[in-house]
Amino acid sequence: MIRTCGAADFEAIHDVINDAAEVYRNAIPADCWHEPYMAKDELRREMEAGVGFLGFVEDGALTGIMGLQDVQDVALIRHAYVLTSAQRQGIGGRLLTELLQAVERPVLVGTWAAATWAVRFYGKHGFTLVTPREKDRLLRKYWSIPDRQIETSVVLADAAWRDRRPA
Repeated sequence: MIRTCGAADFEAIHDVINDAAEVYRNAIPADCWHEPYMAKDELRREMEAGVGFLGFVEDGALTGIMGLQDVQDVALIRHAYVLTSAQRQGIGGRLLTELLQAVERPVLVGTWAAATWAVRFYGKHGFTLVTPREKDRLLRKYWSIPDRQIETSVVLADAAWRDRRPA
């Protein structure tokens, strides 16, 4: 079952993120890895900044989450994770499909360049990589991340973004 997550899901969201993020431990630069991957204070700040989560619930437990944040004229997919024990079962795809049904603006997603599995996942769902120059511009415009993370990340865009016509 997919449902909107609320404040009562905070601990479960935090647990899903940090369990699933283990896959990044040896993929991203060591200076970008944190223990835990996402601290509770960081997750609180993200939620206070408008990141809302959908959750996939199985047997009463949250097994996957995907966040969405409206920033200026776009929607950003933020913090998409599925518990290690529940991966490769279609949960991420179901969350993404549900999330995109409610979005009425162009959608962007940023991820680590080394997370080739994430890039493939979004590619399977119609997202395409933007150019490196555009990536830098978008990450600086829509995200609040350090320069080192900008250097080591990519941005993928949906069809609505690609079809935009300059004003």
